[in-house]
Amino acid sequence: MQSKKNFGARRLIQIAVVASFVTAAFAPAAFAAGTQVGADTAQAPSMVQAQAIQNWHEDMTRTATPAEGCYQASFPSILWKQVNCTQVQAVPRTHPLPRHGDALSGFAAQSLGGSQTTGNGNDYTVNVSGTISSTTGTFPTVTGVTSEKGVGVAAFGGGGILGANEYTLQVNSNYDTTTSVCAGHSGCTVWQQFIYSPDYNTKGKAAVFIQYWLLGYGGSRCPSGFGSDGEGDCYKNSSAVTAPDVPATQLANLKITGSAASGGNDKVVFTNGTTAYTVTAKDSVLKLATAWHQSEFNVVGNAGGSEAVFNSGSSIKVNVGIAHSNTATPTCVSNSGSTGESNNLNLGSCTATGGSSPGISFTESN
Repeated sequence: MQSKKNFGARRLIQIAVVASFVTAAFAPAAFAAGTQVGADTAQAPSMVQAQAIQNWHEDMTRTATPAEGCYQASFPSILWKQVNCTQVQAVPRTHPLPRHGDALSGFAAQSLGGSQTTGNGNDYTVNVSGTISSTTGTFPTVTGVTSEKGVGVAAFGGGGILGANEYTLQVNSNYDTTTSVCAGHSGCTVWQQFIYSPDYNTKGKAAVFIQYWLLGYGGSRCPSGFGSDGEGDCYKNSSAVTAPDVPATQLANLKITGSAASGGNDKVVFTNGTTAYTVTAKDSVLKLATAWHQSEFNVVGNAGGSEAVFNSGSSIKVNVGIAHSNTATPTCVSNSGSTGESNNLNLGSCTATGGSSPGISFTESN
């Protein structure tokens, strides 16, 4: 955790920046954590202002909410303001595990070799030998993105939320570890997803929420509150906080963090420029904090195994930062993604970083 000294220094920077906002009359949209190449450079924030926004983003992921529920905050405030939660559909749109085989369309099956686009298992993950307490996904650089649309994939029955600007941001845990929540069901493992999803509940609005899975739970009945996918797996959604539908052309403005605290709350924080949205819920739903050792983050299709199709010439740098219990440099593992959703971008090489900002980064393009 950051020291009180560093936290105080950040607050002084934020206060100083607020004063400069009044003088310079900057628009909040200019203060993105990443860089959308091609934006009007005259509106770009100074390095001090950009760093203040970045520090605020990090502070909000560490700042606890007063209680479970849904909250919102606006820069430079670090106080969460409670807002209404929404309940997701009775039969949620799920974000399934990868499936492989000849029926794949929209991307190459891993078994076929050759060039593979991202998702349905073909993705990089950051792995540690201890446990992960939080994972933050960002897009430091986005170039050439002028359009995106969600399309159905045959292997998943063509489902999902489809059309222009239909995508999700997902921070996904590993799905190979059991916890006591499996209640002795042989072969049961837990999997947790922290999600930003446009149009998930209401057209024109996005939902930020957590999706929980008990994989291989088996039997004909799932635990109370969970639904069945008909294949032996059980799932449920947390409550959701409503956020704006952000076009895919503005990915560089977006950031999502998932965190888990043993005996405490799990939290998903989504930030769009200078506004943050969060949902907190008990870690006891899956007890992820005791089992989290791998994270995936990317922009992929919007539920149902769908694919996010970007225009030709798109290039996105992906950064997956973590906080973890082991000081060793994490590893970047290929072909280890956990979500079935995908995009049409080809993965470049992956770099792992240790030290004070551990994580991995890579570029995907078409």
